Amino acid sequence: MKTLKLAASCVMLSLAVVPMSAQTTPDTLYIPERSVVVTGDKNNPSNHDLVAVLYNTEELHFNDPRAPRFLFLDREGKVALGIGGYIKGTMQYDFDGAIDDGASFTTYDIPVPFDPAQRNQYYANANHSTIFLQMVGKTSRFGYFQAYLQTNFTGAGDSGYGLKLKQAYLSLGYVTAGLARSTFADGAAGVPTIDDEGPSGQVDAKNVLLQYKPKLTKNITAAISVEMPQADYTVTDGVCRSIKQRVPDIPVFVQYAWGKGSHVRLSGLLRNLSYRDLVSQKNRFATGWAVQLSGLVDFAPGMTFFYQGAYGKGYAHYVNDLSDAGVDLIPDGTTGRMKTPATLALVGGLKYQPTSKLFVSASYSQSRLYDQGGMGPEAYRYGQYVVANAFYNIIPELRIGLEYLHGTRTDINHDSGHANRLTGMLQFSF
Repeated sequence: MKTLKLAASCVMLSLAVVPMSAQTTPDTLYIPERSVVVTGDKNNPSNHDLVAVLYNTEELHFNDPRAPRFLFLDREGKVALGIGGYIKGTMQYDFDGAIDDGASFTTYDIPVPFDPAQRNQYYANANHSTIFLQMVGKTSRFGYFQAYLQTNFTGAGDSGYGLKLKQAYLSLGYVTAGLARSTFADGAAGVPTIDDEGPSGQVDAKNVLLQYKPKLTKNITAAISVEMPQADYTVTDGVCRSIKQRVPDIPVFVQYAWGKGSHVRLSGLLRNLSYRDLVSQKNRFATGWAVQLSGLVDFAPGMTFFYQGAYGKGYAHYVNDLSDAGVDLIPDGTTGRMKTPATLALVGGLKYQPTSKLFVSASYSQSRLYDQGGMGPEAYRYGQYVVANAFYNIIPELRIGLEYLHGTRTDINHDSGHANRLTGMLQFSF
């Protein structure tokens, strides 16, 4: 209840400090030549602001689909509907260590110790292809509204093909509700990879949320949200077990942006994790929390530096390598109580774009767990993820890429395993 009262206080304070006025109009952006306008008047100036919203990439991760190719515009300039996505096919070869995760490269799943029987692997798939619909309109009182729906084809698992809902949200002015990227995750600071999962220490989660994100000044944005908690525990039979969660996750951030895309963001997360103590036959709660500094900086012509650094307890669900590892809560001995292990997540990378068609990048990432010695000598200690890649646009819609990945997993007993992967990509956006 204290957490709920704190969340309510924060929301009321935000509403009091920043009035609910119309959302700021984006910079005018003319409709690109590549767009196909199905209806409406392409040259109507009243349509340009709506298209600027559709083509705004400030919050997008590298692997998010960009602006839609097909646009429906009404003649009054009040509504625009975009249909887009991409077809993405990859071929990969694992050598000197393989990971059986389909197209994903999850260092947590590297066999430890090294398994000679799982030394090499060839694999190809296209289930990370995606389709999205985005409708944008504007009102005189609240500014812009949006409806966004995105799917891909990973619904049947890593190696299968089936529709999976990725995002589905509505926004009106400063408020967003639905399934979207968590307020604690900084999508724009994500490093470029062909691997859709991304670096081991990258904070990236999508939750059902209710978010309030005002623009405080021209350069400063803040956000707070209540989000559906997703928790994954390691339990001991007869000692403790997981139960339904009772309190939403509460992430917040403050961001300062400058130039043509540079920004720095400070984020915080508060969680209240519920579990059942079977020894004392009581429901108990553990507090999870995390802080993160993230951003990107264009520091020289064509050069961009990406970074993310997070530390806290009980927030493993938000970290790529640990999201399904059962380490949001772990047993604290045989007493029936559980604890939130400390987690460190780091990512750093560079991107260099010498021409408009070509860019290369390289990144290093690490995720590390602490305080989990009671889980045995073979428990995960840390994972490392190294990536180098190059991307080239043959035409604006058609991109090819080549990527090298190296990953290691080290356990508490200092045993380790490693894997290497070479991936080629062909991606057509529409």
